[in-house]
Amino acid sequence: MAPARGTTLALLGVALFVVTMAGGAVTAPDRTVTGGDVSTPTPTPTPAGTTAPGNGTPTDTPTPLPAPRTLVGIQGGWVTHGNLRMYEGPGEQWRETSADGYFEASMLPDGTVLAAFANESSTDCGDVGSPCARTGYRHIDPSGPSGPAVIAEYSFPVGSITDSEVHAVDRVRENTYVFTDMDEERVVMVENDTEVWEWRASSFYDAPPDPTSRDWLHINDVDHLGEERFLVSVRNANQILVVERGEGVVEVVNADDGGSDATCTEEGRLGDFDGDGEVRCGDPSVFKEQHNPQWVGPGAVLVADSDNDRIVEVHRTDDGDWEPAWVLRSVSGIEFNWPRDADRLPNGNTLITDSLNKRVVEVDPDGNAVWSVDTSGPDGPHIPYEADRLPYGEFAGRFDGGPANSSTPTATPEDGSTPAATERTALPTARSDGGVDAGTGGEVPVLTLAVTGMQGTFAWLPFWFGELHLAVTVVSVLLVAAAGIDALVASGALDGLRSRLGR
Repeated sequence: MAPARGTTLALLGVALFVVTMAGGAVTAPDRTVTGGDVSTPTPTPTPAGTTAPGNGTPTDTPTPLPAPRTLVGIQGGWVTHGNLRMYEGPGEQWRETSADGYFEASMLPDGTVLAAFANESSTDCGDVGSPCARTGYRHIDPSGPSGPAVIAEYSFPVGSITDSEVHAVDRVRENTYVFTDMDEERVVMVENDTEVWEWRASSFYDAPPDPTSRDWLHINDVDHLGEERFLVSVRNANQILVVERGEGVVEVVNADDGGSDATCTEEGRLGDFDGDGEVRCGDPSVFKEQHNPQWVGPGAVLVADSDNDRIVEVHRTDDGDWEPAWVLRSVSGIEFNWPRDADRLPNGNTLITDSLNKRVVEVDPDGNAVWSVDTSGPDGPHIPYEADRLPYGEFAGRFDGGPANSSTPTATPEDGSTPAATERTALPTARSDGGVDAGTGGEVPVLTLAVTGMQGTFAWLPFWFGELHLAVTVVSVLLVAAAGIDALVASGALDGLRSRLGR
């Protein structure tokens, strides 16, 4: 009986594993979508009576739409195998690989690329001391004679790359940039390579004695809203701020409502360091551990709600609160897994960076995929951090202090021109009557954290591998192990071991 039982256990374990994994592979949706109504500049029609190329027939029809061009910052694994990529349609046009990790990237008016980056080790450590890491932002020329090349860099040493990277940089004007310093938890403006202004989070949040000693606030994004205003994402507080130079914080998206602060304090990040009994912590059901918010217009912010695995557009109400007006949890049958960027495009579509599913996807206002690309590769996880559709990039809509007006989408240019950040063109916002499920999804204790770590470490792990697959793998291994132990017992091998141990 014992050998038969062991064989049964082993076969059951193997069969359970094979059937579950095969089922996941067979039913997994395709991450690549082409041919939809993507957001690209509208071609200028050929004037009537003009000789058309080829057959010489006069035409007044538009030229074919160009393939969408998409700039993607690849974090890699957890800051390994990072790179910058340009896609034209679904095909990769170029890649720059000289950093361990790339984060936010944007194309500047002169055609160069501005990108936040980090390197895990550096010999130029200054006062930080060796060993150290290095982080900052770079200018990259995509058309270098030998391919994309770094032509300028602003960077500084940090003690460790973990939770100290510069995740975001934005152009303010020529030769002036603003970036997030996660290590010191501040926002910094640099003009001609010299710091000219900073906003320190300790002026608004209770600060620990040494902010660099822990992952305190994890400030991960800054966008220039114009007129010396900046949109700042404070990930660990579940809050987004509007910071005005000379004034400080003038708007809090998802302000503390007096409820539980557990989501901000339970991992030892935020705390009541000044002893007043209060911690600034936003409602995690609005958004939690967000990335790359976009101010899309008056009283409306589009947010990659990362820890809730969804994209959400929140609107300011008449009483000053913020609430979800549009929520998207999945595209093409694939549920989002730690999405970290969402950009509203001029035609109303949304470009989403679905990080742990290793894809960038564009959806129409109804949530249908019109374009998507798979960023994974055989040499590393290639986790995408942020993506921009060119020539638009991620630009901010107009700023004011009133509630959102989403009865109709806001207007875009009627002349077919490409909107620019400096024009403060309003972007289409979601309709608040579109039916919102404000639930935030869920996590499986231990398993969710384990799967997240595995997705960022092992390139061979398929994107569809989730908590169920990990649980089945563990059960299968235990069944096979039990079969092995059963076989040892049946063979008497354990009896000999007991004898040698004097038992």
